[in-house]
Amino acid sequence: MRYVLGINSAYHESAACLMQDGVPVAFAEEERFNRRKHGKLARVDNADELPREAIQFCLRRAGIELASVEAIGYSFSPPLRLRNIGLAGHDGSRDWGSAAGEELFQRRLGAIPQTLGDLCGARVSDRFHWLEHHLCHAASAYLVSPFDEAAVLAVDGIGEFGTVWLGHGQGAELRKLGEIEYPHSLGFLWEKLANFLGFDEYDACKAMGLAAYGEAKTFAPAFATLLSSNEQGELRLAADTLRFRTDDFGPLESLLGPRRRPGEPLTARHWDIAAALQQATDKALLDLAASLRRRTASSRLCLAGGVALNCVSNRVLQESGLFEELYIQPAAHDAGTALGAAAWLWCRHSGGNRACVLEHPYLGPGYSDAEIAAALERSGLPYRRSADPPAEAAASIADGAVVGWFQGRMEAGPRALGNRSLLADPRRPGMRARINQKVKHRESFQPFAPAVLAERAADWFCIPGRSWSSDFMLLACAVRPERAKRIPAVVHADGTSRLQTVRAETNPLFHGLLAEFERRTGVPMVLNTSFNDSEPIVCSPEDALRTFGATRIDALWLGDFVVEREEAS
Repeated sequence: MRYVLGINSAYHESAACLMQDGVPVAFAEEERFNRRKHGKLARVDNADELPREAIQFCLRRAGIELASVEAIGYSFSPPLRLRNIGLAGHDGSRDWGSAAGEELFQRRLGAIPQTLGDLCGARVSDRFHWLEHHLCHAASAYLVSPFDEAAVLAVDGIGEFGTVWLGHGQGAELRKLGEIEYPHSLGFLWEKLANFLGFDEYDACKAMGLAAYGEAKTFAPAFATLLSSNEQGELRLAADTLRFRTDDFGPLESLLGPRRRPGEPLTARHWDIAAALQQATDKALLDLAASLRRRTASSRLCLAGGVALNCVSNRVLQESGLFEELYIQPAAHDAGTALGAAAWLWCRHSGGNRACVLEHPYLGPGYSDAEIAAALERSGLPYRRSADPPAEAAASIADGAVVGWFQGRMEAGPRALGNRSLLADPRRPGMRARINQKVKHRESFQPFAPAVLAERAADWFCIPGRSWSSDFMLLACAVRPERAKRIPAVVHADGTSRLQTVRAETNPLFHGLLAEFERRTGVPMVLNTSFNDSEPIVCSPEDALRTFGATRIDALWLGDFVVEREEAS
């Protein structure tokens, strides 16, 4: 058996992925283990802070030591980063872009092979490969896709110096057709505007949710001065106004009005800014996709990078008719470059053998009944064993309970897809507010997703074309108007839902729960949100029990075991 390991840790979303004979056997983000969102902060001084626990998990899952790994790929190429030196921001800091900051970043990167060897007790320099960041993004989308040929688009904040990668996949090869470079970055635009709207730079999803409430036309002229694109694949941003890599919002405030500070009220102006941001992004991605369609003549598109998590833009791409099929793997953000690094190296070391299609995300840690029972005993909570968890959980949900659903192996990517989920009844109008206030402790405007039986999804949602991304909660779809009143808790302000289609062949247990809920209610879906509360998604039974105790979740299913809150029961 031949093993290849992919690692990402240059910035954030630190992750590791192990392939055995070309098939992923383990893939997980460091945040699930160390309980720090994104694994670590993106700083110039911590590139060598590796995803230690994720790497060790991958090796344990395969039952091997690092010495058995044939090749190790790291999703960053230090020499390509040198162009950043001297491109400091407007504040003159010793951070990203400054000579001092970038030189420190280079030193930390250079320490990684030794740090990895020390961690695992094995020399790695003869097996270690630096790989271009956006090539790894592209590989994570195409090389595990169901396509033998496709256009490939990777869009994020920044890799080494590039921000957008355009290419063509054929067989086991990826050919770069073009690249857009810093400061012309859609990913950085969303980070900056998230900050402007009073959120964290990682809260692009909040800005996306907010956009549904606004009118894009109000600020469309302003965004036309910030962002321009065309179907030739050109993309330009107004760097002097946006001032990336700084905390300077002066020019942006002159254009859009005062920035919102955290905790200040959200107003119609903020909604309209978010709507204009979304509309401008939709157009930019459509222009990039049109360029790829013309240059590749492909009817298929593979999409990767943090911007590929924008399920609204994904819907726009799907509905455009530019491509017949769309594939986005569930960890499209930087964590996915660990998967891409492993897939790229495998194809190089195996003579071009693409060995798998990534049809499901369940590649993280799983726990035995004995491990779960031991965690329950340590918790001191009363529990019982269920004869039929899907049926009992479906009954509780139908009765109005908010249920923690902890099953099997943890999913990869930022979205809970039925193994580390909180589930509730989508028919109840007050359910969204209840979960936001008593469980998730987040803003009320954020939507919740429905997890729906794949075979029944088209009866409830307008799903354009063939897209694998709906399996991974990466596509927003319009709710059929005649159905919307039956599922108010999962319909967003614009009449769409960010749905997850659930297939019996990839998650039979979760599919069984949905089928039982439909049998009881006539509705083939439940509300599905991540099992967490202002923290990374729970990974272990201990994580689940701790979050259960700190929130107002009514019941928790851990495998076959059930913990019920006394007042709920």
